[in-house]
Amino acid sequence: MARIARWTALAAAALLVAGCSGSSGGDGGNDKNDDAGRSPGPATSSDVMPGLPASLTSQKLDWGRCKATETGPAPGGDWRCTTLKVPLDWAKPTGETIGLALIRSESSGSADDRIGSLLFNFGGPGGSGVDYLPPYGPTFAKLHERYDLVSWDPRGVAASEGVRCRSDKKVQAAEAVDTTPDTSAEETAFLKDAADFGKGCQKSAGKLLGHVSTTDTARDMDLMRHVLGDRKMHYFGISYGTELGGVYAHLFPKNAGRLVLDAVVDPSAGTVGHAENQTRGFQRALEDYLESTGRDPKEGTQEIADLLKRIDSKPLATTSGRELTQQLALTGIIYPLYSKSSWPALTSALEAAEDGDGTELLAQADGYNDRDASGHYGTTTHSQRVISCLDDKERPTPEEAKKRLPEFRKISPVFGDSMGWDTAGWCHDWPVAGQYETPEVSAPGAEPVLVVGNTGDPATPYEGARRMADELGKGVGVQLTWKGEGHGAYGNGSDCVDSTVDDYLLDGSVPDDGKVCGS
Repeated sequence: MARIARWTALAAAALLVAGCSGSSGGDGGNDKNDDAGRSPGPATSSDVMPGLPASLTSQKLDWGRCKATETGPAPGGDWRCTTLKVPLDWAKPTGETIGLALIRSESSGSADDRIGSLLFNFGGPGGSGVDYLPPYGPTFAKLHERYDLVSWDPRGVAASEGVRCRSDKKVQAAEAVDTTPDTSAEETAFLKDAADFGKGCQKSAGKLLGHVSTTDTARDMDLMRHVLGDRKMHYFGISYGTELGGVYAHLFPKNAGRLVLDAVVDPSAGTVGHAENQTRGFQRALEDYLESTGRDPKEGTQEIADLLKRIDSKPLATTSGRELTQQLALTGIIYPLYSKSSWPALTSALEAAEDGDGTELLAQADGYNDRDASGHYGTTTHSQRVISCLDDKERPTPEEAKKRLPEFRKISPVFGDSMGWDTAGWCHDWPVAGQYETPEVSAPGAEPVLVVGNTGDPATPYEGARRMADELGKGVGVQLTWKGEGHGAYGNGSDCVDSTVDDYLLDGSVPDDGKVCGS
């Protein structure tokens, strides 16, 4: 079973408090914007990291040529890779360590103009920054002139102790499980599959399973900042990366420099709230798509809902020999909604499905599920689940989920059932307890954080941007709105958005809170 819609920028890209201290880690260096935490050399002695051994704080990174990964060839050019050691358990910083895979391309401009490192997280949770930053390089060319572009595989992801919870064969077999059960037998199978997935994760991750939270990763980021030689953390977080950035700002407000949060996860929502938000977001995007084709959104929505019901009763044949189940069809509808440029592909796939051919929708679903032509699946959804289930304390029972189904169906007859059931199935019978109801992102004393919301974002609906800005605190959260479509705003075709973000990151120019960029 795969979560129907993850907080990720990866789909759109493919289509184009345990711890040693809750403090900010000293005074964070010079807070003036004209300095921007510039650090051409090692971090200064005033950058104190209490409780951490010198073996971690004084480690020197050995940057070398990157190797090919499971998902692609080694990046060429100026990209270099290394490994950073971090504590397995931040409550025991002198104990066992794990390695985090990092990637970097040093700034392309002059040394005098260099600001420092700009760290990227592309979402998920579970996305590999090592894999995704190089293809994004041209998008960030202007920023690259003054920043080293840096990303990493967070703990539990890909090359950083990545978790694989089941084999490719079992992943494909699980696609036949009905994720909107209509009978007691289907419900039993749905919940058994969820529990089996958790057991597989526990077997794969072992003791790491309890140490892959967003808080753990935020602490990793601050050690990363220190070892990279930056007095301030400059950061670009997309989708789930916005939640991670907010948590970092809360834990280390004095170390937070220029932070951009784009495609914002609502920090005030728990498990059910997020599911409701995403149901609204994808329904809104579906209606925008239908309207763009000249169809009545209400009638078009019902036609798609009827199609999914027919597929639930009788899966569609495909040219590959595999069947298109209801869940795969729904995933195939969701994937193109991440990017307006993919709407024509959705039209073609839906027309083919109405004619009884599920091939195109299956191809869309495979793209979302990281399945290649040979039948091999990536591990993004595995890592996503182990991270989000460690974070999420709110875990509705199947009975509670069933009671909420009418509310979800009212929001969307297309996405409601699957989203509603997912609240119970995603972390059902999970081996470790969740850590919080909602993440704490208040960051009093931090420099202004730029929060970017897209009114047509399906996966992280626009309303979350205002809530993030408000929870960061007065004078900290600054909202920028783009009246656009698709997941995320920067690099999506708006000169207004791109120039506002660039001016903030390069010059420290903070826009007025509430600035709006038109479509």
